[in-house]
Amino acid sequence: MYGNLIDQLIDALRVLPGVGSKSAQRMALQLLERDKVGATRLAESIMEAVEKVGRCRDCRTLTEHELCGICSDSRRTSTQICVVENPADLYAIEQAGSFQGKYFVLLGHLSPIDGIGPEQLGIDQLIERLQQDQVSELILATNLTVEGEVTAHFIADKAKALGVSVSRIAYGVPMGGELEYVDGGTLNMALQSRKAL
Repeated sequence: MYGNLIDQLIDALRVLPGVGSKSAQRMALQLLERDKVGATRLAESIMEAVEKVGRCRDCRTLTEHELCGICSDSRRTSTQICVVENPADLYAIEQAGSFQGKYFVLLGHLSPIDGIGPEQLGIDQLIERLQQDQVSELILATNLTVEGEVTAHFIADKAKALGVSVSRIAYGVPMGGELEYVDGGTLNMALQSRKAL
């Protein structure tokens, strides 16, 4: 519609999550019409990140080094490992600021229908870490979906067989939330995850 190069840019921007054709068109036109310097900086940053960012050797999150900043931090305890589905989940927990252990990023969840089994998630690598690092607690922070629950139970069975204590993050009513506005599934999980005061 606009010409081959502009159409290619619009199409390329659509790979971003939540970006449809109209949003991609607005972004492309903004970059080309009003911010060519920003467009150049964006393109260079993307190219450099694609070339230099890989996976952490231990936890598998994104990093430009062999070990990420968390895995190489000697102040973090290696006796607690929190298992998450993706790097975004790791960053969310880090932003909360209370967890001082280390992580393992699955890069997905079990989904046999999609051909994703334990091998694709690196569960063998996780089991090796549990044995080598003398982990005392494995915290399962997979998403509250059918696949996330199946993944959590699969990993829990493997960890318990090694004598590792396993816990699951609690799900429930958000801080400041009013019960009348919380969905039934969340309320059920909150009741099941209750703790004594």
